[in-house]
Amino acid sequence: MPVLDSVTLRARDAIKGIWREAAKFGVVGILAFVVDNGGYNLLVFGLPGGAEGGVMRTAPVQASVVATAAAALFSWVGNRHWTYRGRHRAKVTHELALFLVANGVGLAITAGTVFASRQLLGLDSALSDNTARILGWVLATLFRFYAYRRYVFVAP
Repeated sequence: MPVLDSVTLRARDAIKGIWREAAKFGVVGILAFVVDNGGYNLLVFGLPGGAEGGVMRTAPVQASVVATAAAALFSWVGNRHWTYRGRHRAKVTHELALFLVANGVGLAITAGTVFASRQLLGLDSALSDNTARILGWVLATLFRFYAYRRYVFVAP
């Protein structure tokens, strides 16, 4: 049974490593979520209690792109230097390019849910925008976790 014990220990260590990685990824993601959604709400709806709305109140899809881009930059720094600090590439430019591609897809997913909510369903409230963005974030986060592990932050 030494082979079975060895396989069991390796499987347990792999699962533990993935959970640790997922937890760090989650912390960076939660903070990026705050940057993204906080930025979006400020751009579109302005400060709480403000009657006029934000500077991008007439451009919610573009505001989603701006907010998501700011969150992506935050995410790259956090994931590169904390979550995947032992797995990043020697060529920073190659890693950053792959990261930007993965986040471009994530950005399209998030902006796409806002587009669908606004243009296809005709919804334009803060609740509907934020619901659409949360759905987009869930889908984009699942994609990003896979893409980062598989393509962006790879072991040297």
